[in-house]
Amino acid sequence: MQHYVLGTAGHVDHGKTSLIKALTGIDTDRLKEEKERGITIELGFASLELPSGPTLGIVDVPGHEKFIKHMVAGAAGIDLVLMVIAADEGVMPQTQEHLHICSLLGITTGLVAVTKTDLVEPDWLEMVLSDIAEFLKGTFLEGAPIVPVSSVRESGLQDLLIQIDRTVGTLREKTDDGIFRLPVDRIFTMKGFGTVVTGTLISDKIKVGEDIQILPANINARIRGIQVHNESVEEAFSGQRTAVNLQGIEKSSIERGQVLVRPHTVWPTNRMDVTFQYLASNTKKLKNRSLVRLHTGTTEIMARMVLLGCEELAPGQEAFAQLTLTDQDVVVAGDHFVIRSYSPVTTIGGGRILDPLPAKHKRNDMKSLEDLKTLQGGTFPEKIAVILERAGFEGITYPALAFRLGAHVRRVREALEKLYTNRQAILLSGDEASALSATWFTHLENLLVKKLETYHQTNPLKEGISKEELIKMTSTNPYKILRV
Repeated sequence: MQHYVLGTAGHVDHGKTSLIKALTGIDTDRLKEEKERGITIELGFASLELPSGPTLGIVDVPGHEKFIKHMVAGAAGIDLVLMVIAADEGVMPQTQEHLHICSLLGITTGLVAVTKTDLVEPDWLEMVLSDIAEFLKGTFLEGAPIVPVSSVRESGLQDLLIQIDRTVGTLREKTDDGIFRLPVDRIFTMKGFGTVVTGTLISDKIKVGEDIQILPANINARIRGIQVHNESVEEAFSGQRTAVNLQGIEKSSIERGQVLVRPHTVWPTNRMDVTFQYLASNTKKLKNRSLVRLHTGTTEIMARMVLLGCEELAPGQEAFAQLTLTDQDVVVAGDHFVIRSYSPVTTIGGGRILDPLPAKHKRNDMKSLEDLKTLQGGTFPEKIAVILERAGFEGITYPALAFRLGAHVRRVREALEKLYTNRQAILLSGDEASALSATWFTHLENLLVKKLETYHQTNPLKEGISKEELIKMTSTNPYKILRV
């Protein structure tokens, strides 16, 4: 069964939380400050049983501009968006910014709820509905259902529920890269249970009793219990809002933005190759090496945007770039990200990660640019070839290759079998199966032959050289390859 998450979006005080309460009976404002100020500051969560049967997870995000980073965190992992626009105000600045963020994060499906219809006359409502339809032209919400509602009078709620159900039915089956990840958006303690973290399970599944790793802190833990929609379960699946009870871990050792993964399947990074889209709504060019705010999953990290192959970007342009981060991030190839400017803090663009663990590139290196084009649009075997080349003499394990390709390890293994047969890659023996580029294997053969020739010229009376001596003579460590 597919599991989906709906996220709200929209300007501050446009009635997102009131609407979710009217639909579900759940008040997602849980903080005292939220109650006092009447606005959502943190992420809120609820669930909605649809008429067709499945239960939909809901993430209620804040609309105030000061809390946009929480909105980005909430949008990570959602499948469809409910854009909330108040009838008395219409489209506002955060309406547009939230729409940009959803688009940059790869969300392609949603609908619109026009709230507070009890505050306006019918003629005004008709004008607002027309303005909204015009605003949505050219976006992924063009042609989406627009449903007028009133949370106070509880009018239009049944129509909205039906439209949500229909929209969920149009969602394409989600692809799963098989790499378990749960970005942490809340941490709390429960008496008698201990530390609990929550998040949207992005990929794969997880069971009670499994060992997990918390990155980038590199903390190991075991799953004591799992809850989905406030019910204890033995297993949680991709797309579900999930609460995980961790055994033997203090709340203070975990932070929002960290990610739960299976051990040795994902690696933290402070550099990533990306394809970047600079929004057409920007008013000035983006210069090379600009300092920006990188949003992935539930984290925000300062980064330096190094443009590859160009000096600057005009509004609406796209380019390859390498992001150098001030702190470690936890991502997988194919993940979406959002970029906000350093100051003033506004959303300026976003894109997708092509390689989460690259070496540093020269900005105008043609080989690097060609590799990035392949990682963006090449065939799967072509993408494998690029990562194998980047791995060098050491080769790369199957899980690491899956991580750098954003693909299921089973698909990686099947593709490599064909490459082995065609001698385009070499299987390395050892504690864990690894692959080596055929090109690097040839380089290594040539290197070893030259070293052996030099050795025999220098030592003509000796029978030969031991593996240990040969390893010391090379500038790399071909030990695993020498065992082939």
